[in-house]
Amino acid sequence: MPDTNLAFWTLAPGHGALRPAPLRPLQDGEVLVRSLYSGISRGTESLVYRGEVPASEYQRMRAPFQEGAFPGPVKYGYISVGVVETGAGPDAEALCARPVFCLHPHQQRYIVPAAAVLPLPDGLPPARAVLAANMETAINGCWDGAPGVGDRIAVVGAGVVGSLVAWLCNHIPGTDVELIDIDPGRARLAEALGLTHRLPDAARGDCDLVFHASGNPAGLATALALAGQEASIIEMSWYGSAQVGLPLGGAFHARRLAIRSSQVGHLPPQRSPRWDYRRRMELALRLLVDARLDALISGETDFAALPALMHRLAHAPAGALCERIRYPGADAHQTAHPHDSGDPACTA
Repeated sequence: MPDTNLAFWTLAPGHGALRPAPLRPLQDGEVLVRSLYSGISRGTESLVYRGEVPASEYQRMRAPFQEGAFPGPVKYGYISVGVVETGAGPDAEALCARPVFCLHPHQQRYIVPAAAVLPLPDGLPPARAVLAANMETAINGCWDGAPGVGDRIAVVGAGVVGSLVAWLCNHIPGTDVELIDIDPGRARLAEALGLTHRLPDAARGDCDLVFHASGNPAGLATALALAGQEASIIEMSWYGSAQVGLPLGGAFHARRLAIRSSQVGHLPPQRSPRWDYRRRMELALRLLVDARLDALISGETDFAALPALMHRLAHAPAGALCERIRYPGADAHQTAHPHDSGDPACTA
């Protein structure tokens, strides 16, 4: 094992760096994971990087395996795909050499309980599995919105989450789904996903259901304008400490519109008696076994360049979707081979 193990930290608002992350000995029931890829959840991680998490949300915004505290220094992130190198105990050893997903910050190697990792399903390449957390968010948003057969649905914001929501809704029989974004270039993404892209001025109104995921208050105003009588708007954007103004005059009350927040940190009450977070994430991973979703990966960067990439994404994202981070050795894990990652058998 290399002497140096590094992790990405936001040291202070607007300043990130790779710092040593010493590894302690494994305990029973734990696994050592070597990262292959991680992903940047651009909206949330940009707010964290810029120091825009409100003090009231410091505890609710904590990520699994986060170290430090907001506004910094903090080690934050929750999209990691790796391979289990070592396990301690029968359940952990059974995961050896398996590619797995974990809600862990950006780090070369890390130790977590075996229950914290999810083996990738057959047919899912590790490189695409970085979309799992975004897919989980999209699933939760769809549960909150409850789209139905034949619904006219608008999704405002063709980022990763919005595109995944539209992709899921488009699989419901009879739905008429439009993916709306101010960037004409998003039409290529929509086409790759089998979706219809519209600029806001060309979008069809009188929708049964509208999702907003643009991260911009102007997009939420568009969502309100597209909603039909008694329709619901599912707000999936989070603005951190920013104040948001809404056009709640005009016909807002006459049309009896409802705005409802959706947040992946809680299971919807109608699901919680039967679902838990692991089952939801397992569903997210299964749904990613579709090569068309590779269109949501807009770039790949070596781990060593992560500090510069995070700074750029936080201040000048320029249409970025999911930015994937590649770790040393990732090239040996390009394809999805169940139970065979190319590594030799391992034990604690």
